[in-house]
Amino acid sequence: MRIEVAVKPGAHENKVEKTDSGLRVSTTAPARYGQANEAIYKLLAEYFDVAPSRIKILRGATSHKKLVEII
Repeated sequence: MRIEVAVKPGAHENKVEKTDSGLRVSTTAPARYGQANEAIYKLLAEYFDVAPSRIKILRGATSHKKLVEII
């Protein structure tokens, strides 16, 4: 499954919200040194009840908009 994800790093809380265009992931982790991406793996894994290793960022690793694949 592939999903468009909008990311908000440095947020006040960690949460995943469904939107019309995909998902919005807010994380308290900063967007430095891949910290926000690591948090996204964990949050999406919890949301979809899968292992974090089953989540892969296909496009947008350094962008606020990402294409994520869950296998």
